[in-house]
Amino acid sequence: MGQKGTKPAAFSSRVLAWARRHGRSDLPWQVNRSPYRVWISEIMLQQTQVATVIPYFERFLARFPDVATLAQADQDDVLHLWSGLGYYARARNLHRAARIVLDEHAGRMPETRDALQALPGIGRSTAGAILALSLDQRHAILDGNVKRVLARWCGIEGSPSSSDVDKALWRCSEEVTPARRCGEYTQAIMDLGATLCTRREPSCLVCPVRADCYALQAGRVAELPTPRTARVRPTRSAWWLIRLCENGVFLVQRPARGLWGGLWGFEEFPDVGALQQRVRALDAPGADRARALPVIRHAFTHFELRITPVVHVAEGKIASGSAATDGRWFAFDKAAKLGLAKPVSDLLLLLADRQRA
Repeated sequence: MGQKGTKPAAFSSRVLAWARRHGRSDLPWQVNRSPYRVWISEIMLQQTQVATVIPYFERFLARFPDVATLAQADQDDVLHLWSGLGYYARARNLHRAARIVLDEHAGRMPETRDALQALPGIGRSTAGAILALSLDQRHAILDGNVKRVLARWCGIEGSPSSSDVDKALWRCSEEVTPARRCGEYTQAIMDLGATLCTRREPSCLVCPVRADCYALQAGRVAELPTPRTARVRPTRSAWWLIRLCENGVFLVQRPARGLWGGLWGFEEFPDVGALQQRVRALDAPGADRARALPVIRHAFTHFELRITPVVHVAEGKIASGSAATDGRWFAFDKAAKLGLAKPVSDLLLLLADRQRA
């Protein structure tokens, strides 16, 4: 661990000393660090940058200031405030977990790691971070930033996704986590990974643990953590049918599981033939009210989605909220308040502007 003879206490004390001068202390979730507020921030920060999370966190807490408010909300309200943040299973799990906390814990966030981990969407590291940051309990954590710091400092090689490497990283994290000031330390090591020990071009010259960092002393900073094997990101295609009338838009709710689960969007087809068949079923004989819009490319972690939007305009007006067998008609202002994926939200804004023009 680190260079030979290094004591874990020396690591944590240097990280804490650095954080007192250079750590982040003005983030919105660092004010009134209740377990609930820390929980929301930790879930939002999973695979998402701090700058992106801040406005979402502030809006979310303004609307759902406590567990009870979140638990009693409709899922559509929760997903609407999550729209654009991505990884929507996080929002659905938050909502489910809040209902469990209300029903089984009298609306009070659990204060043990096992009880927290029993809630949807909370793993070992997230549970530890919630309890350390809000209650100063001693728990090791291992988020992405901390993995990078410890893999370099301890000299742990191999894919972080492998079981053996994961166990080694947890051992290291447990050893360097101090018995006191654990909440302060937890924030400090996350800040160290986010601001100095970055994936590319880390600031090793000003790092507080540079003197006994294995990767720096061995000239292997760029090699640790062991990079994942680069994969070619495949492209998938989808055709969206955007049905409009004079006063609104037709939307369907996606299945709870799968891509953009639980969000509202347009009718989707796997190929243009299936879309054309749907258009023919909607149109009177000889009618041609479908027009294609420019292709949209939306990147996900493991693939790129190539979307071809096709607009179909129906005649007349339809009452907002009126149901069909496969979806609902919404006025544009009502549609904008639903849980929407970003490409859907962007298209609705474009189409609403055109309707008003």
